[in-house]
Amino acid sequence: MQRPPFLPLLCVLLASIAASGCATTPRLDSNFGRSVGLLRAQQVINPQAGLNRDPVAGLDGKSAAAAYQAYEKTFSAPVPQSGAMTISLGRQ
Repeated sequence: MQRPPFLPLLCVLLASIAASGCATTPRLDSNFGRSVGLLRAQQVINPQAGLNRDPVAGLDGKSAAAAYQAYEKTFSAPVPQSGAMTISLGRQ
């Protein structure tokens, strides 16, 4: 009595399933990256801002340097914290 060929049939079935997993997804591929582009566009307030050549009004160089040095000092000498824990109940 001859046995049915289960092994070759199983191999063909598994190969066809594996090949179907490699098929392209045209609906997903056509929209790939569109959500990121839409999110970027929604975050821009004025798309024509790059065309404006007027200088930005702000601080002069000396004031900006002094402000930056004062900002850096806050990291070199932090304000000391008190040792006691204070809980305020709303009345003083």
